[in-house]
Amino acid sequence: MTELLPLMSYCFVMSATPGPNNVMLATTGANFGYRGALPVILGIQAGIFVQTMLMCVGLGSVFVAYPMAQQVLRIAGALYLMFLAWKLAGASVAGAGAPKAVSFAQAALFQALNPKSWLKAITMASVFMPAQGNMLASALLVSVIGTVVGMPCNAMWALFGVSIRSVLKAPRNQRIFNLAMGAILLVLALTFLR
Repeated sequence: MTELLPLMSYCFVMSATPGPNNVMLATTGANFGYRGALPVILGIQAGIFVQTMLMCVGLGSVFVAYPMAQQVLRIAGALYLMFLAWKLAGASVAGAGAPKAVSFAQAALFQALNPKSWLKAITMASVFMPAQGNMLASALLVSVIGTVVGMPCNAMWALFGVSIRSVLKAPRNQRIFNLAMGAILLVLALTFLR
């Protein structure tokens, strides 16, 4: 049981620090409120849960055998981040023709292209997965801990977005915020291509 504290600490650091998911959550919270961000939070957690389970039961060996697969995922992830940056930069809460928030399914599927999520899942599987015992039960335990720790961290980022929403009522402020968040995602995408 002493291994749980390092696992929980790792999950906290990976879930609470800035990254593609948290930029998306802050922007969604700011533009669509907490209710609009809730499907994104749940989608992120569902995607990471599945990703971690797959890594824990052996998908990681595919990346060892075929390093090009990881490279392809990295490039696809960076391209998707660029698309997401464009979408977030154009987000607006005003007007009937406003873009919609990222959906549960989009947030869940995004984890397959999110390099930070892959890093988290690979590390959880390789460092924190118990070596002995039932592999499926151990994978489930590691994945559940990741979700239990990650959910409030994601909620915190969405609530940050909600908290600045009143400042963003002015269209100019909202436009600046959305452009800044899109630019942050674009920079993250470019760093993943290095």
